[in-house]
Amino acid sequence: MRDYTKMWTELGLDLKGHDALLSVLGGAYTNIFLSQKNRPEGMKYFDFVMTEVHGLRIQELMDAKAQGRKVIGSYCVFVPEELILAVDGVSVGLCAGAEFNFDGAETLLPRNTCSLIKSAFGFKLGKVCPYLEASDVVVGENTCDGKKKSYEMLAPLVKDLYVMDMPQMKSESGRTLLKEEYRKLIDKLEKVSGKKVTVESLKKGIDIVNAKRAAVRRLTELRAADPAPISGLDALLVNQVFFYDDPVRFTDSVNKLCDELEERVKKGIGVFPKGTTRVIVSGCPMAVPNWKLPMLIESVNAVIVGEESCVGERGARWITEPKGKTVDDLLNTITERYFNIDCAIFTPNPSRLAYIKEMNKKLKADGVIHYSLQFCQPYIMESGPAGKDLEKSGIPTILLETDYSEQDAGQLKTRIEAFVERLHKK
Repeated sequence: MRDYTKMWTELGLDLKGHDALLSVLGGAYTNIFLSQKNRPEGMKYFDFVMTEVHGLRIQELMDAKAQGRKVIGSYCVFVPEELILAVDGVSVGLCAGAEFNFDGAETLLPRNTCSLIKSAFGFKLGKVCPYLEASDVVVGENTCDGKKKSYEMLAPLVKDLYVMDMPQMKSESGRTLLKEEYRKLIDKLEKVSGKKVTVESLKKGIDIVNAKRAAVRRLTELRAADPAPISGLDALLVNQVFFYDDPVRFTDSVNKLCDELEERVKKGIGVFPKGTTRVIVSGCPMAVPNWKLPMLIESVNAVIVGEESCVGERGARWITEPKGKTVDDLLNTITERYFNIDCAIFTPNPSRLAYIKEMNKKLKADGVIHYSLQFCQPYIMESGPAGKDLEKSGIPTILLETDYSEQDAGQLKTRIEAFVERLHKK
């Protein structure tokens, strides 16, 4: 890795804290990912991205800014990358998955705030996230109550925070609200970029993002094979990199990986033996470097074959239809695409449960591990009814609630081992 100290200093990072974070991240990555056996060669690109996660990619963002392009950071899959690309902007995900500077975060937030939010604040207050510091605009969204109130406290800390309202019900009025919020977001993006969204620029953005989603969908379909051609850990990493890598390069790299996996499937080559217990992880998103649960699952003779999560199926499941003769026509298709997302903020939310069942069948899974972050009320409250319904449908399910710390790793492993044993006997 090259020396990026000057760039980090210009971004205002706390170099001591940043070095400590990179050291922890690098150590965890080496121990968890590079120790895997029989990994696909195509994963070397994603290893490179993780090596340069705060280096080369940040340099690319700074180069884009020097060219007059705007970097737009976001915390949620409800923020359309298509709109950002339509003003020649660069979209980066800002969610954080490490227990860093929680003491600092708790000077602003209650202790019983979910780790995802506290991590974002810990990174900001500790000045260790170059993606956040490089962002010209940070787009928030009023999804859960924790986020919508935390944005009030985040606003004074960032350069330019723009918050979208979000519907809470799948209704016509909800769809109308979402479209209007996206229209307002276009106005904001045009203002900060000095560029207009046109039919041509929006179709180009849609095509780029659709290609990225199609590549990840291709990866998803290949995971139905037995033996599994790729570990759940590596597939999760691809889905995590989805949010901040250059979209065209990412798409090309995922398709090359899939080419290799197709050959593996033809030859019956897997990263685990044929017949290994197969599980789906459903629930809260897992941002880098939140790899605790997948690592524990795949250390006890099980393989993760799918993620029903924002960092997984909900991030890439639908495409945006590139049809329409006006920007408003295209905005309708964008709204429809994002309104399909079955996040737990919606009430009622039957489509999410239906899709977990569909995934279980399609990916030939033996059971579902429902993962909730502590204090994430939407997913915790959905987990009980969802678990009962899945069990009633003949799909074994375990509900796990955890945070970003390693304190409960032993207890989690014991529960996962017992669940995998149950699936094996089944």
